[in-house]
Amino acid sequence: MSIDFSAAIRSVQAMLNGLLAQLPYIVIGLLVFALFWWLSGLASRLIERLIRRRSSSANLAVVIARLSRSLLVFVGLLVALVVVFPSFTLGRLIELLGIGGVAIGFAFRDILQNFLAGILLLLTNPFKIGDQIVVDAYEGTVEDIQTRATLIRTYDNRRVVIPNSDLFTKSVTVNTAFDKRRIEYEVGIGYSDDVEHARAVILRTLAGLDAICQEPAPEVLMVALADSSVNLLVRWWIAPPARRELVQTRHTVLVAIKKALDANGIEIPFPIRTVYFHDETPAADSRRN
Repeated sequence: MSIDFSAAIRSVQAMLNGLLAQLPYIVIGLLVFALFWWLSGLASRLIERLIRRRSSSANLAVVIARLSRSLLVFVGLLVALVVVFPSFTLGRLIELLGIGGVAIGFAFRDILQNFLAGILLLLTNPFKIGDQIVVDAYEGTVEDIQTRATLIRTYDNRRVVIPNSDLFTKSVTVNTAFDKRRIEYEVGIGYSDDVEHARAVILRTLAGLDAICQEPAPEVLMVALADSSVNLLVRWWIAPPARRELVQTRHTVLVAIKKALDANGIEIPFPIRTVYFHDETPAADSRRN
């Protein structure tokens, strides 16, 4: 019994001949798409530069530049498809999208959701590139707002990639939204120390520090009578409100307060615990009885 492979061979030869005949069109189509890709990058940079010159909103420039690039890439894809497949038309594309729209919607739901959230974030401008924000357990500086996610550089130089939909639906704290930021810290003094004298010492100390803002003026308020101390809440303002200034000024303020309180004989107490041991042995019970 012999098997005839001639039909299969003719079919493969026909496919190869068709591919070779279509190869020049495929190459031209790839070149056309590459040209549109390059033009889209050039156009987006030019548009972003022009908008930045005419508008103070950097995010608006990013949005329009990215939308223009996406539009040019899409047009390039259509032109390349027409070159490769001359029978391809826009109506055919709409028909294909209509047939597979539901499947595509489910497959790319998260991608589209994050893309739209990114566009809305750039348009509504709740924060901008360079701001320092807090999202859930993550805190750092915004490096880039991309189509799918926002990149944050943490203070210990790590990168966190947060989906744009999370940033759009969750609470975000923008630490650098305003030009000044208030810092506070509780300082305890002894019950035997005079509260008003301690407040005056701390306020004089803060008034002599150039590292903090004097307007609004620093404050010292008594906030608690703890077990072993009287707690004073020290509040001061910093500018700019970045993480570096927060850490540096807190160090400067606390060192200055510690030295001033020591120099004025004001105690900074530490918790004291008295532990009583009760003998529960039978011999001890018999002696008590």
